[in-house]
Amino acid sequence: MSKFPYRQEREELKELLHQYSNLKSGKSNSFIEEDGFERIIDYFDEKEQFNQGLEAVGYAIEQYSYSSGLLLKKADLLISLRRYKEALYILENAELLDSTDTTLYILKTDAFLALDMQKKAAAVLETAIESFEGEEKIDLLFELADVYDDYENFEKVFDCLQIILHQDPSNEEALYKICFWTDFTGRNEEGIKIHQRILEDFPYNELAWFNLGAAYQGLKLHEKSIDAYLYAVAIDEKFDYAYRNMGDAYIKLRKYKEAIEVLEKVIELARPEAVIYEAIGHCYDRSYNFAQARFNYKKASHLNPEEAQMHYKIACTYMNESNWNNAIKSLETAARISKLQPEYNLALGRCYMELGNIEEAITYFGNVVRVRPKNISGWIELLKCMFKGNLFSEGIEYASFAHEQTDSKPIFLFYKAMFLFASGKSKEALLQLENGLVISPKLIKKFIELNPSILQSQPVVELIAKYKKRG
Repeated sequence: MSKFPYRQEREELKELLHQYSNLKSGKSNSFIEEDGFERIIDYFDEKEQFNQGLEAVGYAIEQYSYSSGLLLKKADLLISLRRYKEALYILENAELLDSTDTTLYILKTDAFLALDMQKKAAAVLETAIESFEGEEKIDLLFELADVYDDYENFEKVFDCLQIILHQDPSNEEALYKICFWTDFTGRNEEGIKIHQRILEDFPYNELAWFNLGAAYQGLKLHEKSIDAYLYAVAIDEKFDYAYRNMGDAYIKLRKYKEAIEVLEKVIELARPEAVIYEAIGHCYDRSYNFAQARFNYKKASHLNPEEAQMHYKIACTYMNESNWNNAIKSLETAARISKLQPEYNLALGRCYMELGNIEEAITYFGNVVRVRPKNISGWIELLKCMFKGNLFSEGIEYASFAHEQTDSKPIFLFYKAMFLFASGKSKEALLQLENGLVISPKLIKKFIELNPSILQSQPVVELIAKYKKRG
């Protein structure tokens, strides 16, 4: 054997190409073996010189007219040149010579798919699969799964993978793929049974444990999913996706301490990702540890600085600490990235209102109702701000407008009544309040929250008492 096999192969190919050149020019002593022609054809194919390859296969077939392998190479080149019907004709001839090569059926499938004839492509493979066993059958099943995927028969994709795993329970490619398709098709119960059967015979297959966990998770059986993931990481302690999914399951169970532990393990094992830092931040947020939440949100933001939502989440941690000025800085960054996002404008309005800057607050609340005129919360915040700023006459007008824009939501009758009371228009205010109580007496709580001192008014107390039983 040569010390430098690559160099030897290159020299042999160079000699073959020289012989081929002689053959084309009609020189004598230019006979080439069939496998030599195959190497020449592969050379042109790899260089994407498909027409030269087609010319070479033509010379080869002249010498080896009964070679099904050469016909398959010709069909492959024709497919590369988008001459699909010619390729199918060649494949029919190849099948007459040898129907036991899976490449024949794969090439037929490729041609039919290129012609947008998915059902014919599937039929070719469905028929062929019956004639093969072992690895060849599995290869064709994978091809068939891809065909079903191509014309969106997703249930059949799952079925193909299920058959493969019945034939070869440890097939990694099938295990990876069926995890996705179990979730996509929602066939979690079947997924559980498939992987339980595999684990009976192969208890140390970490992928099967992972898939079992994912199937349980798809059914919201989070405790069972965690148990399965724990087996997966016991077998492979560097299985970062198992830790990742386990973290998600712990979050769903509101076990934030445990979630943080496994998500930090993901960071140890894999490349840092914004989504993991965000999830850790979320856990600290829900645990009321806003400083640590912010620390992790900032790490996520450094990895993905153009993600406006992350700046918003950072702002929310400041808001939870009543640190309004820092919250505003983060919210302004979020708003620069995603202009007129109602969520960010609503938060900015709240911050400025807390700081007593009513004018700025009204500007931001105004942005919210302009973008989402049917959104109730935007109008409520705007009206609260106006009440706090003693803008009573404007409040009367805007409460009417809010009522109109939100398809007559009764809450705005109560708000209009409060503005009328504050403006000294008690008679009209009592009429508006009664209109609101007739429709939704339970909303009286929102009315009182706006100005608790209103309960010092005897007519208001009497009116509330009149409708109290109806609420």
